[in-house]
Amino acid sequence: MNALNISNLTKKYKGFTLDNVSFSLPQGCILGLIGENGAGKSTTIRSILGSIKYDGSIEVLGQPISAKLKNRIGVVLDEVGFPDKLNANDINKIMKNMFTNWDEKIYLEYISKFSLPENKAFSEFSKGMKMKLGIAVALSHHAELLILDEPTSGLDPLVRDEIIDILNDFTREENHSILISSHIVSDLEKLCDYIAFMHKGKLMLCEEKDNLLEQYVFINTTEEQLAELDENAVKGKRSNKWSTEAIVDRNMIPASFTTKPVSIEDLFVFMAKEEN
Repeated sequence: MNALNISNLTKKYKGFTLDNVSFSLPQGCILGLIGENGAGKSTTIRSILGSIKYDGSIEVLGQPISAKLKNRIGVVLDEVGFPDKLNANDINKIMKNMFTNWDEKIYLEYISKFSLPENKAFSEFSKGMKMKLGIAVALSHHAELLILDEPTSGLDPLVRDEIIDILNDFTREENHSILISSHIVSDLEKLCDYIAFMHKGKLMLCEEKDNLLEQYVFINTTEEQLAELDENAVKGKRSNKWSTEAIVDRNMIPASFTTKPVSIEDLFVFMAKEEN
């Protein structure tokens, strides 16, 4: 079973359209949504959560999104929104009444693990502390699917690495899956099994990360040599007066080319520039 199936998702705003997006998240895997600010990542996530109307179809854990699924989904948005006056203990009491499967023991273990104060007001938390508290809540009601929107944005590298380790631990159980959006591509390259590129409301590709890193490579060539290749082989290029550097599909070029590995960030940047 897939943890998530999205088919022909479309949402129109004035000046922006999320255009016919389709992808799936296999159960037990982590899928990263990569894209610049305004690419459509948050609109996709809000659609999955049922907080906006959309065209198309979405299935979460094998069924349409509904209030019944709230116990099975953990959500952390880019702005963790707890009332300023509440502390970690207050939030524990509230969550007991919100989730039928709330696990106080696990929650308090995360509070301790994250070195979060139990009695300090939320308004006094740093951005990193707020994000850790949001993740603690998301992980404390035995969710099967985590949906995270920019959870590492604005955090220092040490905190980001700590959060990535926590998310990796979560998916050690086979029925646990994660959808995570970010414009920090290096974080997703460390974490994800699948990568989906979004750009200006369109889904450019969605593939297994290891397949992408195997399939696409850098070549240094001339514009004349590049023009001789199948246009579908070239995913993006950067030229100067001496040479042209291009990312290409290694399966569609002659074996005579010398190639270099690409990163996920390289691939996204070159593809996005080619689309502009």
